[in-house]
Amino acid sequence: MAKWRTSLEALGFTGVATYINSGNVLLDSTDSAATVKKRIDADLAENFAIHDEKVKVLVLTRGQLKKVIENRPTGFGDEPKKYHSDAIFLMGVSTSDAMAVFNPREGVDTIWPGDGVIYSRRLSAERTKSRLSAIMSSPLYTSMTIRSWSTTMKLWDLMND
Repeated sequence: MAKWRTSLEALGFTGVATYINSGNVLLDSTDSAATVKKRIDADLAENFAIHDEKVKVLVLTRGQLKKVIENRPTGFGDEPKKYHSDAIFLMGVSTSDAMAVFNPREGVDTIWPGDGVIYSRRLSAERTKSRLSAIMSSPLYTSMTIRSWSTTMKLWDLMND
């Protein structure tokens, strides 16, 4: 992540910060989200030899992340000891198409569609019975990136620091 941060700074992005080793980067740019994505895609290919179509970059503006948080289902993420809650961000796939690959187990999994995101909650005491991992066998899985709700909220907090 340190090498990637340095590489992004060399591209002229400012305020570059990484959060945990899962590809989370915060940065400032006057470019559009689409332009930032193109520049990061090119950087990953050139400096890190990542040319795999399964590795996708998702760029969210502050406003987009704010909407994800503000539009969460009522109570979503409020009981972290009882539920594991995740934001499943979508990349180039519609919410309705993505929802079709989920097969929630009654009493364990609950999912809600959002704008560019699917909210997923698993009952912690029954999480080994969750069907969330079944989405990995879908071709659409490469068009999703999952962040725990706590990570999503931490990224929001870091954006506002």
